[in-house]
Amino acid sequence: MRIPLRNSNTEQPSIEPQSAAETSGSLEMESAAHPVEPVMESSTTPPEPKPVNNDSGLKETGRTISENAKAEPADASHAFPMVSVIDKKIEESVPAELAEKVRNSVDKKEIISSVYPFDTMMKSKEYNRQIELLQIELVKMQSWVGKSGERIVAVFEGRDAAGKGGTIKRFVENLNPRGARVVALAKPSETESGQWYFQRYVQSMPTKGEMVLFDRSWYNRAGVERVMGFCKPNEYLEFMRQAPEFERMLARSGIRLFKFWFSVSREEQLRRFMSRAKDPLKQWKLSPMDVESLGRWDQYTEAKESMLFYSDTADAPWTIVRSDDKKRARLNAIKYLLSQVPYEGKDRSLIDDLDPKIVGPATEIYESGEKMIPAALSPS
Repeated sequence: MRIPLRNSNTEQPSIEPQSAAETSGSLEMESAAHPVEPVMESSTTPPEPKPVNNDSGLKETGRTISENAKAEPADASHAFPMVSVIDKKIEESVPAELAEKVRNSVDKKEIISSVYPFDTMMKSKEYNRQIELLQIELVKMQSWVGKSGERIVAVFEGRDAAGKGGTIKRFVENLNPRGARVVALAKPSETESGQWYFQRYVQSMPTKGEMVLFDRSWYNRAGVERVMGFCKPNEYLEFMRQAPEFERMLARSGIRLFKFWFSVSREEQLRRFMSRAKDPLKQWKLSPMDVESLGRWDQYTEAKESMLFYSDTADAPWTIVRSDDKKRARLNAIKYLLSQVPYEGKDRSLIDDLDPKIVGPATEIYESGEKMIPAALSPS
């Protein structure tokens, strides 16, 4: 049975890059024939420079981020070009009560999702203590992988701003890069577009004694390509048929395959987008495609549910990680992977306390408005 596919024709916002004004100057020496007359110092005290507002947060309750940008220096629109774009998309596509709830949340340590099992973020002191110990366990695991010739593949998927990249960074932070690779493939080239869809991913698979972490993966076709209309309906359906078989072959070849889906609430995703737009160190993480996703929450939910229904198999099950609190998400994702690998010298006291409210199977962890779709609605 075929399910209707919702390929949107919505145009993506186009952002013209802002180029900095070029400056040039030259200092010429005066000729000795034309001496410069001395200039008397002025007794007038020069005005003190105005302080620059470097706060990237949203401290003015109830104001849009565009309004906050107006309080910045005159060139703020050049420094933060995504601010007005996000404000426009929020006005067009995000329920007003949800946007107001996010704008009124001034405490970054407060959890604003109504379904997240904790009210506040994890304290940094406890997080730092645990992450250091877990990274030591990861080093032990990598040593065992190298000695035993094991192969490990970890796939990190999820909505935009769900915390995938930050978690991958904590995984590999202290690992030997010769034996642990991060793969984040760009848009397919013309040559790759003419190949079997999985071919370019096969080329990145690990050899003996190696770990590979995919920052997004072949599941682009089940998510962004389906929602944004970047693939044809028959290409999507063929992918859904082939993906379980492809992963079954990987597992039966001896690869230990882990698939993580980072689940973020709509409120927290919006808060992160708004924060990134005003952060000079993080605004590069935003693209017109990310902004467009703000208005397609329901479409991405449908795509996620179809993907889980078809590809959550015994050979390659999905592990869902609630990521409204990035610290808890990172710790539990690392603990889960460590708990599944039989490496030597494992300290079980560090990894046996997995929080079932944060990490678990797709049938038990989902966001508000999400559910596992019935068989009648799955693609055929």
